[in-house]
Amino acid sequence: MRRIVVVGASLAGVHAAEALRERDYDGELTLVSAEARLPYDRPPISKELLLGTMESEQLLLRPESWYHERGVELRLGAAARGLDPAARTIALADGSELAYDGLILATGSTARRLPAVPDGPTVHVLRDLDHALALRPALQPGKHLVVIGGGFIGLEVAGVARRLGLDVTLVENSPIPLVRAFGSDTGDWYRRLHERNGVQFVHECAIDSIGTNRGGTVLGLSDGSAITGDIVVAGIGSIPSIDWLAGSGVALSGGVLCTPDLATSAPGVVAAGDIARWHNPIFGQEMRVEHWSNAVDQGRHAAATLLGDRSPFASVPYFWTDQHDTKMRFVGRAAGATDTRVELISDDKLVVTYGRDGVLIGAVCVGAPRQLAKYKVAIQNRVPWEDAAESQLASTV
Repeated sequence: MRRIVVVGASLAGVHAAEALRERDYDGELTLVSAEARLPYDRPPISKELLLGTMESEQLLLRPESWYHERGVELRLGAAARGLDPAARTIALADGSELAYDGLILATGSTARRLPAVPDGPTVHVLRDLDHALALRPALQPGKHLVVIGGGFIGLEVAGVARRLGLDVTLVENSPIPLVRAFGSDTGDWYRRLHERNGVQFVHECAIDSIGTNRGGTVLGLSDGSAITGDIVVAGIGSIPSIDWLAGSGVALSGGVLCTPDLATSAPGVVAAGDIARWHNPIFGQEMRVEHWSNAVDQGRHAAATLLGDRSPFASVPYFWTDQHDTKMRFVGRAAGATDTRVELISDDKLVVTYGRDGVLIGAVCVGAPRQLAKYKVAIQNRVPWEDAAESQLASTV
């Protein structure tokens, strides 16, 4: 294997390249990116970058010299447009082709868009650095921001905008934010947090139309009412960037289907990060995870698989979100939970656990970092639901 290509200069892609060199791979190594920028960290773009406490150059995952020192060829601004696994070639948007012996797919996700919400000078999505840099100067004190979607991106932007002195209205088609992901207890806690900080909610409404008038951007809602804002941010989730693989023969199903070691259906091709769908033995289910720590770990594991280590990838997912003056840390899974229990709740603290089939599978921890570490171990060890509840409750009093 003398030529390895990593498609996607994402967190997973950069860590895959790093792991290849750490494992003494000394052949040709090319990192392909659709963006013209050096690879950068994404979580700060919806928080510190918008607040102005961090600048774009501080987001770089590695300095440019790092790639040169390790012999990593960068192909920036060259999106992948097709894959031929039989010929082992990748077609790029600039018309060129890359040959490979081994290939790592790490193209991440793109922002989901509503047909009724076109991009424009007052309508934004937030997924990459260019999106954030376009949005930041618009967030001026006294302006009215309308956020579409009560997921993490929407709530983080709402929190930042309030700190910057904007009026904020959040439109959500669910009765409370985050209810689909974490249930009503966690969702209601976050609704009250945002309301205490001045965010106005419009619940159980979808966007039917969008237009402009002299007062700004007008959003027509499904209940017949309308909201006018100076700025609109559509934060309605993301989708895996796999369109370019259609027709390649690589098995796809809401992501790239992988074996337990992250190999794909194509020989010499592995996948990592947001696009990888694999069977996680800790939970006994197939999953696709869009979290920072998962991207790091999977990138490194995919590199090892490509070099011959065929051990399965098993992990307890972890992520965090900063909203107003709080940090949520979540470990495990809430999807598919049949049991939910509030372990601790106050205005500044929240601990909610999730179980399935008599086993602890997930935990939300706000203002309780020590509990998080204990829950992670309990989830990994498949501790029974009732036993985990008793031990954790005892440790919090």
